[in-house]
Amino acid sequence: MPIEDTADTAGFRLPRSRAANERLHAMIPGGAHTYAKGDDQYPEDLAPVISHGRGAHVWDIDGNRYVEYGSGLRSVSLGHAHPRVIEAVRRELDRGSNFVRPSIVEVQAAERFLATVPTADMVKFAKNGSDVTTAAVRLARAVTGRPRVAICADHAFFSVDDWFIGTTPMSAGIPAATTELTVSFPYGDLAATEELLIRHQDDIACLILEPATQTEPPPGYLAGLRELADRHGCLLIFDEMITGFRWSEAGAQGLYGVVPDLSTFGKALGNGFAVSALAGRRELMEWGGLRHSGDRVFLLSTTHGAETHSLAAAMAVQTTYVEEGVTARLHALGERLAAGVRDAARSMDVGEHVVLRGRASNLVFATLDEKGRPSQQYRTLFLRRLLAGGVLAPSFVVSSALSDEDIDHTVDVVAQACAVYRKALDAGDPTPWLAGRPVKPVFRRLV
Repeated sequence: MPIEDTADTAGFRLPRSRAANERLHAMIPGGAHTYAKGDDQYPEDLAPVISHGRGAHVWDIDGNRYVEYGSGLRSVSLGHAHPRVIEAVRRELDRGSNFVRPSIVEVQAAERFLATVPTADMVKFAKNGSDVTTAAVRLARAVTGRPRVAICADHAFFSVDDWFIGTTPMSAGIPAATTELTVSFPYGDLAATEELLIRHQDDIACLILEPATQTEPPPGYLAGLRELADRHGCLLIFDEMITGFRWSEAGAQGLYGVVPDLSTFGKALGNGFAVSALAGRRELMEWGGLRHSGDRVFLLSTTHGAETHSLAAAMAVQTTYVEEGVTARLHALGERLAAGVRDAARSMDVGEHVVLRGRASNLVFATLDEKGRPSQQYRTLFLRRLLAGGVLAPSFVVSSALSDEDIDHTVDVVAQACAVYRKALDAGDPTPWLAGRPVKPVFRRLV
């Protein structure tokens, strides 16, 4: 187990992980297949390389066990190696995973999904969130005959494709002409969104946003967006990668009662297995099918989009959520964690510096400096103490596998971390507690 003395983390070392990170960088650009998993997101030389996981715990190759949060970038919401999911996957593995024609599993998976998300009429599966969000944008452009995409400026990520990445600081390699076709609107501000639609009258194909993130939508906001999209002739697309299942089994649209034209799901849908979904109204989705008379839309055509074991995992996840009330459990666990972390921060007089945000099932934390500004240095200090205490937490997003004991342990480690945080605030400089360079934001122009 990691050391418990968080007054001094000098004894906490990850030599095998450090060596494995060097090997990763030698062969894989960035040292990871997802930028958010990069070792630059962790304190220097303290980026664990994972050996295995079970439930809410993971073990690194140095032999340390951690209580894990934000599992698989929010994808493993039932916990690692969930028995019901693994059993469903194993049943399909001996039957073959990919064929020259659709498998009956595709029928069953579509029926299961549309029963879980009844606001949609049709669904098409893929492997990544980016696959389906880009397909939704392409479909919106085809249906409306308009070129521009309006994204919510307050939401962090939509796709690895040019139409979105060109708007970030990591825009190298993307033509300006592509980026100019993407405009943005602020979350929660209907007047600003309508002004944008008027300014680009008959030019915007869709409004795409996460229906909720760190704050609840203002009263009437989502319904107001629905009305604006209808009035201005564009489509409304909900990116439900995060809100799907964590807000309700049917996503935010199921909770708030506002139906988008198209929506995209992923992450929790497969509990770590690669599966995503584009869902929407039949008259729109059929543009990518064979039963219409207009121009064909190349909607989604992926060799591995219907791998049987991933679809079996998705069906098991949906059944588990519905039968076991997983969404309610995620909220209850998150509320318990949030109360404990906030109490710990207040007790160490850093309640205004270690700040929790978001819905209980999707908690993130902010680390603020002496003047209340976001600080990567204080984030580094905080993460370093969490890791040394056996808590791997780039966020505080819970999985349903967490126990009360896991949360109690987390709160104890947070309290110890906050005690060090207070010392750094009093000193006016966290540098002595960093033991290396600070962690870095994912989206930045320079390495």
